[in-house]
Amino acid sequence: MSRKYVTDVDGVPPSPSPISNAVVVGNQCWISGQLSVGPDGKYQPGTAREEAERAFAHVFKIAEAAGFAPADIVYVDIAFIDLKDVPEVNVLYGSLFAEGRRPARTIYQAAALPFGGRIKVQAVAARS
Repeated sequence: MSRKYVTDVDGVPPSPSPISNAVVVGNQCWISGQLSVGPDGKYQPGTAREEAERAFAHVFKIAEAAGFAPADIVYVDIAFIDLKDVPEVNVLYGSLFAEGRRPARTIYQAAALPFGGRIKVQAVAARS
């Protein structure tokens, strides 16, 4: 099975880590974890919602660069520094995905995230 590695994506700062933004295998796109990072490649602190908005914006741009639509996202994994931020991010999550077509999701609390981030979002997109 062929693989496509998605590295440079317009509007998504390059990662300081040696990773691909996404890897497409068949009808699936595996998107690396995204943080609240600005155009300069530096962490942009904010509320949990603001950080999640920036992270999801990167996820959607990467999906599109790989040939997938945001509606193709079937799974989301969100790491929180503080689970008290879940309700705030749930409001955003509900607005990003249509009711009845929301991706499966895992959330968990992490001891730390790169650059002191509060939220990290990774996702899987798939088409039938």
